[in-house]
Formats: sequence, C-alpha cells, structure tokens
Amino acid sequence: MAKTILIVDDSSSLRVLVKLALVRAGYAVIEAGDGKAGLAQLEQAPKVHLIVSDVNMPTMDGITFVSQLKQQLKHKFTPVIMLTTENQDAKIQQARAAGAKAWLTKPFDPAQLLDAVSRLVLP
Repeated sequence: MAKTILIVDDSSSLRVLVKLALVRAGYAVIEAGDGKAGLAQLEQAPKVHLIVSDVNMPTMDGITFVSQLKQQLKHKFTPVIMLTTENQDAKIQQARAAGAKAWLTKPFDPAQLLDAVSRLVLP
C-alpha cells in the first residue's frame, strides 16, 4: 500500500508539480490550500506518513500549522518538510522549533524533494 503524503500550499500550480513528482515515485497524495485546510484534511485521512508544507499562506501559515499539528497526539511524530521561497535563518529556526524536519526552497528540484521524502518516510 502506498504511503500517503499531504501537500499544504496556497499555490495550486505548485501542488500539482509536487503531486506529480510524488505520485510518479509511488506515493498517494492529498492536498490542502492552507494550514487550516491541512488540519481539516488530517482529521479525515486515515493515515498520513509525511507532510510537505509552504510557510507563507493565507488563513494559517505553515509554521503555525506545524505547531498545531505537533500538539495532536496522532500527528506528533509525523515528519514535515517545509517547501518555501523563504530562506532566512530565523524562519528556518522557527520551523524547526515548531517540529519541521527538513527545509527546501522553491523553485524545488524534484529529485531533492524525493530524497528528503525517502529519508523521512519509513518503509
């Protein structure tokens, strides 16, 4: 059975690109347009093995999303990769403090994303 990954990003075109790379690698993918919608998706999904999230989004930004996610017992250990245009050390440290495990910048290299995913999703 394929591992499920949640993509949380307000850019539908970016979600399509990330989804394409992940689906081609054999992962199942669900999507959300912001952190609030991401939390709602997680309530409905039976099991999410990893999350790829943007930082800058309307309604709920990625760092707040990760912080709230990690407060839930069910998702406390779900790995999160931040995929964003941000590259400031302060933002990276905020995301890591919230619980993010990796940081990739846009535009992204699909091979680099898949490498990070494969290191964080247990077989």
